[in-house]
This record gives sequence, C-alpha cells and structure tokens, in this order.
Amino acid sequence: MKLAIVVPCYNEEEVLTETTAQLSHVLDILKDGKLVDEGVILYVDDGSKDRTWELVETYARENPYVAGIKLAHNVGHQQALWAGLEWAAVHADASVSIDADLQDDVNVIGEMVAYYAKGIDVVFGVRRERKTDTFFKRTTAQGFYRLMRGLGGDIVYNHADFRLMSRRALQALVSFPERNLFLRGMVSSLGFPSALVYYNRKERLAGESKYPFRKMLSFAIDGITSFSVRPIRYIAYLGILFMLIAVAAIIYGLCSYADGQTIPGWTSLIVSVWFIGGAILLACGIIGEYIGKIYKEVKRRPRYIIEKGVKCD
Repeated sequence: MKLAIVVPCYNEEEVLTETTAQLSHVLDILKDGKLVDEGVILYVDDGSKDRTWELVETYARENPYVAGIKLAHNVGHQQALWAGLEWAAVHADASVSIDADLQDDVNVIGEMVAYYAKGIDVVFGVRRERKTDTFFKRTTAQGFYRLMRGLGGDIVYNHADFRLMSRRALQALVSFPERNLFLRGMVSSLGFPSALVYYNRKERLAGESKYPFRKMLSFAIDGITSFSVRPIRYIAYLGILFMLIAVAAIIYGLCSYADGQTIPGWTSLIVSVWFIGGAILLACGIIGEYIGKIYKEVKRRPRYIIEKGVKCD
C-alpha cells in the first residue's frame, strides 16, 4: 500500500521543519508495522510569499518521503488541497489530508490506516473538544455545524479536513466538476463506507492562523450556498409572511377608517419601510450569492495552475 499525506501550505516556513519530522516519523512507524509499504508527504505550496517552497525543495532532496507541488498563485486552502488529492488519486492507494500546523494529531493516522485495511474508504478525524480555540471561534464554529445540519448539509460535526480516503473514494471525489469547493460536505456525500477517529486538537506549533474571521465567514457562506438551497426557499417563506402581514394591515386600516379612528402613524410606517427594505436587500444578497456561484461554474476556469513540482512525477 502506498500512502500519500497531503499537506496544503501557505506561508508555513515556521512550522515546516517540525511538520516534516513528525510526519516522517509516522511513516516510519507505519512501515515498520507493515501497514504501509511506501509513503510520501506531498506539500502543496499555495503561492506562499515566504520560504515555504525553498524549504520543500530542500527537504525533498534530503528526505525520501518528501515531494512537492508549487501552485502559480494563491488559490485558497480548498483548491490547494484539491490539487494534492488529484495527485493522490493517481499515485497512491490512499491519502491522508492534514494542515501544516499539525494541530490535528498525527498519531491517529495509524488508526485511520488500520480502518482502511479493514475495507473502510473514508475515515474522518473528529475533534473531541475545542479547548485550544477562543470562545468566539469555538462558539461560531459550533453554530456553523448546527446551521449546516439544519439546512440539510451532510457534514460530520467537529470534522475539518483531517481525513483518510481510499483511491476509489478519491477518484469519485475528483470526478466532481464543480469549482466552488466545500470538501467537508463533498466527501460526506460520497456514500462510501466510513468511520470516525477522535483526537484532541493541539495548539498551533508556530506562526499565525490562516483563517481569520473574514475567511471563516467566507468559508461558512461557501459551505452553506454550495450544499443547500434552503436559504432561497426561506426567502419565499419570508415573502409569504410579509404578504400575510400586509393583508392584516390592510384589514386593520380599513376597519379603523370605517370607525373613524385613523391616526397618523409615522413611527410604525418608518419602521415597516426600513424592515421590509432590509429584508429585500438581504434576499437580493442571498440570491446574488447563488448567481455568483453559477457565474464561476459556467466559466469553467482551472481550479489551479501548477508552476513546478519536485519528485511528484
């Protein structure tokens, strides 16, 4: 069995040395235990501006496990991960995807491989808790998972992008033609036999998080609009509700006029106008998000462009 560990990287020079050492140690253990015959650590450099690619090239010369792909420009975490998974679908029997900061526990990769040996195609790494996250990040992340489930998204609670996939699962995944990627939902929708392994998330080794609030919000919007049309349906429900309110207001107004009790209500009028106006703008924004995704899809531009590679032929 050949195992590819796919590691998307963006400005990760501060952690790459330790990441390489830990992942190499994991592959050594798996080979000694006869779980893996051959292993590779595939770094996908997502247009880094620091020395990340220079380090990848150095490690590729010194370490038999390390290979690398350098993308021509920054395309985002999901697209960079997709590039690595496409490579793994051709060159490996199974792949494990993990972030370069190693907040995910590399020690459970052995458990994932053991599940694969039993015929499991997808093994999800699931966090037991989120003690290392700030209160804000923990609360918003949990709210996102609950919202996705409420909107019909089939995703694993507290699972990010730490997972093992067999070759047939990878090949099924890369056959998806869409450009708007939300891999957590796409992998869950494959339907192959799956299992969960639990781990405690660690502190980041060094550097800064590549997912500030702005990117987290954008990622959440992508996830929701990529896997559910319920927001548009809710707009229709909201329109029906406003129509019923309007009918009730008309009846009330006619009754008040008949009784001669009409009173000018500037406050209620202004509040109503602002509320309905805001609701209309929100509805237009949600519909626009879907139209924007259609626009990206129909252009069919490449997800990424590879500038160079090292030991990845």
